Amino acid sequence: MAKLIDRPASTDGAKPDQDFSTERQRWESASARGKQRKGPGSGAVDRTISDIPLKALYEPQDLENFDLARDLSYPGQYPFTRGIHPNMYRDRLWTMRQFAGFGNAKQTNERYHFLLAHGQHGLSVAFDMPTLMGYDSDAGQARGEVGKCGVAIDSLADMEQLFDGIDMADITTSMTINGPASIALAQYVAAAEKKGIPRKALGGTIQADILKEYIAQKEWIFPPRPHMRIIVDMMRFCRDEMPKWNTISISGYHIREAGSTAVQELAFTLADGFAYVEAGIKAGMDVDSFAPRLSYFFNSHIDFFEEICKFRAARRIYARHMREKYGAKDPRSWQLRFHTQTAGCSATAQQPENNIVRVAYEALAAVLGGTQSLHTNSMDEVLALPTEKSVEIALRTQQILAYETNVTNVVDPLGGSYFIESLTDEMEREAEQYFDQIEQYGGVIEAIEAGFFQREIADASYRYARSLETKDRIIVGVNHFQKEAEREIDLLRIGEDIERGQANAVQSVRESRDQAKVDATLARLKTACDDPNDNLMPHLIDCVNAYATEGEIVEAMVEVYGRYTERAVF
Repeated sequence: MAKLIDRPASTDGAKPDQDFSTERQRWESASARGKQRKGPGSGAVDRTISDIPLKALYEPQDLENFDLARDLSYPGQYPFTRGIHPNMYRDRLWTMRQFAGFGNAKQTNERYHFLLAHGQHGLSVAFDMPTLMGYDSDAGQARGEVGKCGVAIDSLADMEQLFDGIDMADITTSMTINGPASIALAQYVAAAEKKGIPRKALGGTIQADILKEYIAQKEWIFPPRPHMRIIVDMMRFCRDEMPKWNTISISGYHIREAGSTAVQELAFTLADGFAYVEAGIKAGMDVDSFAPRLSYFFNSHIDFFEEICKFRAARRIYARHMREKYGAKDPRSWQLRFHTQTAGCSATAQQPENNIVRVAYEALAAVLGGTQSLHTNSMDEVLALPTEKSVEIALRTQQILAYETNVTNVVDPLGGSYFIESLTDEMEREAEQYFDQIEQYGGVIEAIEAGFFQREIADASYRYARSLETKDRIIVGVNHFQKEAEREIDLLRIGEDIERGQANAVQSVRESRDQAKVDATLARLKTACDDPNDNLMPHLIDCVNAYATEGEIVEAMVEVYGRYTERAVF
């Protein structure tokens, strides 16, 4: 075992261990005389939100089996517990990537120009619900939802408008979309190429994490097994055609938003990531040819130290599995790179200004945990799409953290803390237990089909809700410190005129295009869906360039793959 501390020599002839033991006894005696906290919130003092027991004090013996070389090492070195880069933020700050999208493409384009002008480093696209579910804006299923939770993108015409006046070779873009992710990527490639920007110059990430949709967010289209084929085709296409693009952003964020614990978020997210790795290997790809461009997306919740330890444990688990289980030889394949977003589920509609404070602490946890990019939620997002004022406050929160607090000056400043290292170890142990359970089902897809993930998250969500009802845990302004009269704040509202305008726009696209060309590209796409050896991405780009709408492309693929229906879980 690596030596953890050097104790000073005693000045009175006693042995150092005896002195230390005496001091501990003195503390224990004082602690026993302490007055145990009573009342609201007292039920949560000895457990994390994930229900991991907490001690009042952590000491060297809590790290009895801790090995510095095996478990900690140095930043930028295996197993990357302390960060994936040697100097971390001393060399380069995290990317400030605010999630944005609402209404139509023109409105969101204006918001992008606003954010870039105020110091944002990269763009992140939020799509509306019809787009996420694969429906055009004039479809019956889209009624009342167009432009409400993100931007409506029906065809290449919208994607062109979305990035009007923006150099797509000079910025990186993250797109949070899963079911129709391959179509959105095709639209992005086509829009760039119409500007004269080759696909090889494009940098960014497409989420494309369909497994977590079946587990948590429920925005799916096709059944799991054919959709894994679509994912593998994207991985192969990006490997060969888009060397700067991250093919999948494996998302724990939505697993946490569905009610999971931090440990469940950690375990289920990495299990999904390993499932994609296994699918790529099974398809004949060398793991080092695609693994360096897998990225992750985590939630930063309000349990400050638990979140920091979650990020550190994630890096270590990922490095060990990628090197030892999957045989990756390139150190880049061992590095877990991740984006973080502060927790939407921790925000409250009551006293929404309190969310500014919550976001600041959650952002600090993400930075101390070593994130590569960060989105800070706006105070009003629990009520509506954020206003420009609240977006500016959220971005300024990151900038104050980066430039005023000096937390970027030291790499992994909490490393070596008895508490931090002990909790990191415990989260790793509990995640490995979940991996064993998933393996007993036969893998992630089999566990999804059996409802395992859904039951675990539902149980965790119930336990957390009960802790709020009993006031074991306190949410300020919700179950304690309430105010009878809440002051209203300004909200951004999307009117019905946006939906009417978007429906008219997609109909105009259909009227102005070459319908015979659209029909031909859709027919070739359906043939390719039936041929597992034919990569779907070039066919999707052809459909997009013919101005086929997203809904038309989805329906063509549904004819081959069908639509997924979830089995009820009780």
